[in-house]
Amino acid sequence: MQSGKIDAGTRGAVTGGTQMGALEVLLTDVLVNAGLDPSHIKARTALELPGYYRPEKKWDLLVVVDDRLLLAVEFKSQVGPSFGNNFNNRTEEAIGNAEDIWTAYREGRFGKHPAPLLGYFFLLEDCSEVHAPVRNVEPYFEVDPVFKHTSYAKRYQILLERLVLERKYTAACLTLATDSKPTTVTHPTKGLSFRQFAAAAEAHARAFGESEQ
Repeated sequence: MQSGKIDAGTRGAVTGGTQMGALEVLLTDVLVNAGLDPSHIKARTALELPGYYRPEKKWDLLVVVDDRLLLAVEFKSQVGPSFGNNFNNRTEEAIGNAEDIWTAYREGRFGKHPAPLLGYFFLLEDCSEVHAPVRNVEPYFEVDPVFKHTSYAKRYQILLERLVLERKYTAACLTLATDSKPTTVTHPTKGLSFRQFAAAAEAHARAFGESEQ
């Protein structure tokens, strides 16, 4: 069985890089084990997809079979110290990208076939700053009570849970990792774990394979 072959043999380049690259390889292994042809899985090159509000956007991992988009995943990460500014930027980016691709799908940019799996993976540095409560600025109106006295780690958890709840993304994963050796990796909730994320991708891939038989 072939395993982890990204874009015809670039596995070494990926695994020699960051943790994000290793996660791309791990997700690729899951998809290959689910029966997908490795040549259909793109994680290094040919990652552009058309949008609705812009001509194109580069994703981090795609599965394209013939003229069908099966899966598109965004991998994002954040380390300190500017967690506040980056949280708002990541939030706007995640919502905007989802809106753009789903509208493009509605307009037929990816052909007429079942909807793809849209995934969002976020890797957050696990440090004291992300677990400390953050003050809200409310000069006119109160923020949603769910955000009261929350840390940046909790805010990212709420963001990803709501992105899935509102069907902006099919699946999402929030991973916290320490900047130490060995690295400690945790997930705040089972619903946002890599195991759940990978299970959703695997089920989607297997369903596609069964529909082709």
